[in-house]
Amino acid sequence: MTPAASWLSHERELAAALAGEGYFADEGLCTAVHLALRLGRPLLLEGEPGVGKTEVAAVLSRVTGLELIRLQCFEGLDSGQALYEWDYPKQLLHVRVAESRGEDIGDLYREEFLLRRPLLRAVRAERGAVLLIDEIDRADSEFEAFLLEFLGDFQITIPELGTVRAGTPPIVVLTSNRTRELHDALKRRCLYHWIAFPEPDRERAILRAAIPGLEDRAADGLVRAVERVRRLPLLKRPGIAESVEWARGALALAEGGSPWPVALRRALGLLIKDEEDTRLLLEHAEELFGGV
Repeated sequence: MTPAASWLSHERELAAALAGEGYFADEGLCTAVHLALRLGRPLLLEGEPGVGKTEVAAVLSRVTGLELIRLQCFEGLDSGQALYEWDYPKQLLHVRVAESRGEDIGDLYREEFLLRRPLLRAVRAERGAVLLIDEIDRADSEFEAFLLEFLGDFQITIPELGTVRAGTPPIVVLTSNRTRELHDALKRRCLYHWIAFPEPDRERAILRAAIPGLEDRAADGLVRAVERVRRLPLLKRPGIAESVEWARGALALAEGGSPWPVALRRALGLLIKDEEDTRLLLEHAEELFGGV
């Protein structure tokens, strides 16, 4: 456990700290985060989009006071973009200046010419850091091989400089939407947790914390509607992020004079982001929103 996170030594303290930042984690997630911190293991979070995977890293950064370093994964991401790169323009400028002055060029592969990318920044952070490797499943499967040394030992090998080890191991959170299966070698280095959609009580607490002006009756009705929506055969079921935005939009319309059920229907574009899913919801509008 990093010194900055040492005070989160008990699950209750951790749950209270997360809740204080508006993140209401269930027991399973609290246990996973607690063990990842205690054992110094990377935490791999999977689940539907919008259930709060990325926000775990952001909240941990806030409660620990550590810098949040984010590596957004995408197809074609390579080790240079994630680990480090050499600053070739700066090296070339150094060569030209040295030649113009008749000086020795010296070693071009030293610290001053090194560009620190997210993984190296996390290793070099003196106080430690929270490193978010977001949507690892979007990167090519070959990229995972570059992560194994880092995830296993919190170190990076730079051929020209040697092995760089973290003085204070970072808190590492990886997220995946499961668009492809991850390699077993990567999973073995991580503590795994699947984040499911929240139960109604927890989702109501999330809505009330995120939207102070939302009345209890409106929150209850909205949560019931979201539950019904998620039971439909949708291409993409809405996550917590979508339900929060839907509530904000519906509240704005309701404050403008729209009755609450009408406001919910008018704000559906904040909940559903697919034409086929929208048509399906409108076909079931009465059963979804009639009793809200």
